[in-house]
Amino acid sequence: MEAESRRIPHQGYVALVLCFGLFVSTFCYIVKPCLLSRSNHSSSSSPPALFVFGSSIFDIGNNNYINTTSLNRANFWPYGETFFRYPTGRFSDGRLIPDFIGEYARLPVALPYHNPGYQSYIHGANFASAGAGALVETHKGYVIDLKSQLSDFIDVKKSLRQRIGDYETAKLVSEAVYLMNIGTNDYAVFVGKSTKYSPERVQEIVNMVTANITEVIKEIHKNGGRKFGFLGLWNLGCSPGNRQTSNESSGSCLEALSLATKWHNIQLSMILQKLEKELKGFKYAHTNSYDLINDMSDNPSKYGFKEGKVACCGSGPFRGHNSCGGKRGDQYYELCENPNEFVFFDGIHLCEKAYKFLANQMWVGDRGITWPYNLRELFED
Repeated sequence: MEAESRRIPHQGYVALVLCFGLFVSTFCYIVKPCLLSRSNHSSSSSPPALFVFGSSIFDIGNNNYINTTSLNRANFWPYGETFFRYPTGRFSDGRLIPDFIGEYARLPVALPYHNPGYQSYIHGANFASAGAGALVETHKGYVIDLKSQLSDFIDVKKSLRQRIGDYETAKLVSEAVYLMNIGTNDYAVFVGKSTKYSPERVQEIVNMVTANITEVIKEIHKNGGRKFGFLGLWNLGCSPGNRQTSNESSGSCLEALSLATKWHNIQLSMILQKLEKELKGFKYAHTNSYDLINDMSDNPSKYGFKEGKVACCGSGPFRGHNSCGGKRGDQYYELCENPNEFVFFDGIHLCEKAYKFLANQMWVGDRGITWPYNLRELFED
């Protein structure tokens, strides 16, 4: 592991990189998307809008603009080190799944919804918040929970009606795709890392989480949404951050968290099949990331990686300790030379290369991975 680590740059160098990043971010995050939004507004061939709900897997920087803790932020180096060359608030070395989906759909570069810069919302909005859950109690007061994200969407719809009128807003909302991934933080908080757990208690929490997600889906549908994309939860119990707490010598997984995420995916899949029959015009794409990430972790070379269980950035066994960046209480951390060789960037989150692979599976994955539609089919519908 030592051979794979690189020394953390001098603080002065980091400050210089961050200053340059601030200048670049001003253009890329405010000026460029606004110009693109204005130029495409009148185009009759504009692709459907993309509205994004979720947690850190999808958060492109919303938590930069709210009162939260460093645990729920990634606005410091080395996050963002490869593609952006500066920290953007994304929990990765580069881009996340919504970035790639937007690119595949030919949408302009997206701003976080809570960025104070100009936004037209003609191409959608990203409401995701790192640390958020489907349950209001999850990290309450420090995140934008799922129901608050729903409220933000309703506000966006009101803003669109004022700008482009009722008919165009209804058309935009009905043609849009709604991307969602949430639940991991709920299970991390309410199931936790204890090896003593009750399967009945795990099922009870899964029921509460999926019930809240179902309620939000129905509200989006009530407001005109018809096309939904869901990224299933990956195996939380087998992430680098949870392997180290289970058995440091073998790196076995935390059974309770693995069970919670597995049951969540099964239950959500059943709910979606039911909603397809109950809700008028409801269509969805559901991607099985649980089995994909398990296989990528166990067989990294099959997917073009060298390491599937050890994180690129962090400390302790499997580099799973949440110390990446030195801003979360522990200043010491190790950083790999090449994130493209690693599936995980930190103890929970993936490297850009792995996110790109998942995004591609969501976009054009076959029925064994993404069903009953893939996202490209939803965007083209």
